[in-house]
Amino acid sequence: MIMKNMSEYLKKNGIKPSLQRIKIYEYLSTKKNHPTVDQVYNDLLQEMPTLSRTTVYNTFKLFLEKKIIMMITIEENEVRYDANTKLHGHFKCENCGKIYDFGISYIQVDEDVLNDFLVEERQLYFIGKCKNCLLDK
Repeated sequence: MIMKNMSEYLKKNGIKPSLQRIKIYEYLSTKKNHPTVDQVYNDLLQEMPTLSRTTVYNTFKLFLEKKIIMMITIEENEVRYDANTKLHGHFKCENCGKIYDFGISYIQVDEDVLNDFLVEERQLYFIGKCKNCLLDK
């Protein structure tokens, strides 16, 4: 998505498209590295010297409220973000720390259990060793 399209996408979702917001969303949607706030801040700082961690954090908070990104909490001490909001799963390599997306074609859920609940978030994740780390041994 080029910057004009990013700007239009943000507007369509009720977000005023400032340069910082456009660049942060562009980073999330093109890198697909499931970054933390610090990773986005550090990676964009050279390009945008006036960027602050608070701006990145507040932008993520706004994007979450507007449901254009999702929060990934595979481990309790680490929060990451993903611009892909379609239902999919994540695999985190406990060796290299990389997070991989994988598609989900079918999940069987006992519907009776959830009849009286409002599900607002769904996450499916696995933790193990990725194929690259297995090959390094």
